[in-house]
Amino acid sequence: MTNVDIVKQAYSEFSTGNVPGVLALFDPQIEWHECKGMPFITGDGIFRGHEAVVTNVFMNLPVHFDGFNIAANEIFGAGDKVVMVGYYQGTNKATGKQFKANATHVWTVKDGKLTHFFQAVDTATINS
Repeated sequence: MTNVDIVKQAYSEFSTGNVPGVLALFDPQIEWHECKGMPFITGDGIFRGHEAVVTNVFMNLPVHFDGFNIAANEIFGAGDKVVMVGYYQGTNKATGKQFKANATHVWTVKDGKLTHFFQAVDTATINS
């Protein structure tokens, strides 16, 4: 399986709500960089390890959004880096407004595991 295939599998597992399937692809010490503008992020938005990502990110998505999903338009890679270009969709529960926000993710893959995640997303659109 290529690094791009691993990332594609992660998005597929996430889209069906299979969190154990997603976590199986993560290195146990994954470093996760979430945008500070996301409504549930306090501090620097950097989380390390499965439990921190689940607690601080995954569990907060349904608290703040209805129908949250990721549409991956492109996934491509070179070496140990894989990039997803797409958008987030859903409804912000605080504002009641639907959103479609540009999103880009950069993943690092080492020894078949996702070790690093960096997110760039249009949080102004999400929070409007």
